[in-house]
Amino acid sequence: MNTRSPSDAAPARTSLPEPRTADAASGDRPLVSMLLIAYNQERTVAEAVRGALAQSWQPFELIVSDDCSADDTYAAIEAAVRDYRGPHRVVTRRNERNEGISAHLSRLAGLAQGELLFVAAGDDVSAPERCARVVEYWLAHGRRFDLIATDLADMDDAGVVHERIAPDTLDAYRNFDDWAAKRPYVVGAAHTWSRRLFERFGPMLPGAAAEDQVMTFRAIVSGGASSLHEPLVRYRRGGLSRKRRYRSVAEFIGRQRQSNRYSLAEARQLQHDADIAGFGERMRAALASKLAREQFIDAMFSAPGLGARAALVTRSRGIAAGLKVRMFLYTTCPALYAPLLWAKRTFRK
Repeated sequence: MNTRSPSDAAPARTSLPEPRTADAASGDRPLVSMLLIAYNQERTVAEAVRGALAQSWQPFELIVSDDCSADDTYAAIEAAVRDYRGPHRVVTRRNERNEGISAHLSRLAGLAQGELLFVAAGDDVSAPERCARVVEYWLAHGRRFDLIATDLADMDDAGVVHERIAPDTLDAYRNFDDWAAKRPYVVGAAHTWSRRLFERFGPMLPGAAAEDQVMTFRAIVSGGASSLHEPLVRYRRGGLSRKRRYRSVAEFIGRQRQSNRYSLAEARQLQHDADIAGFGERMRAALASKLAREQFIDAMFSAPGLGARAALVTRSRGIAAGLKVRMFLYTTCPALYAPLLWAKRTFRK
């Protein structure tokens, strides 16, 4: 059958069978959904889709969504699912405008039918047993956890698998204090969420670059987060999270500005979620130093001229001197960084 996606997205393609609601599939074999997001990944997305379609768990729903790519990512998605005749329900869709990772995943979470929501990226590959192992783990723990993280296998651009990537064990984070003392190292590409996180906190606010820390915090202060130390996702190095070699000073400065906007958006989201969970004042205290730093950076980028930037440097308190100097140079004399960027492009392997 064919259905239409929401009005701000291109028409979606849906293959049989019909979706089962979470209630209808809430016995020993809950319905799960994989949210596979892609952006400018025409070369790798077909392999990601094939990994999703190979999942051994049933009932299973796959939603593949292109975030308004500038290349042929959506055509590659459609080609990858065109001949699929297996048991899984498959939906393909694309956004008419780029939304970014957090908003994009929130949109798909609203469309999904599953009790568990698996995150997948268009340049990574899920092992066939990924969903089955996570669901079995979740059921064995009484469906308590709101986020389950697995290990990953480091995969190079040619598809060769190298060492295991083992993020921090989330079981050690039992409450707000544990999270505030030291944020865990996480990789969202290997995360699975319970639907409860969206029922309690709602969709993520637009503007954040990534969802991993936000959803981890939500889980820690809710039903808990846990780690299943099995490498169930092949994580492609050189993907969207790669370190960039900037071609110009303007690109470098633009990236710093973008990173600042992302950090401010993440802080707003964390404060929003902490308010809902009853930790609002404690979160304000935990974020105070980082927020002051990011607000200073934002003010320096927004200042109308040299005098205004000099005044900000002079009167801002609690900001490291090194950051003040760096931001003054970024915003006043960015050309000074041209030789450094040239050297990095030329000599870094």
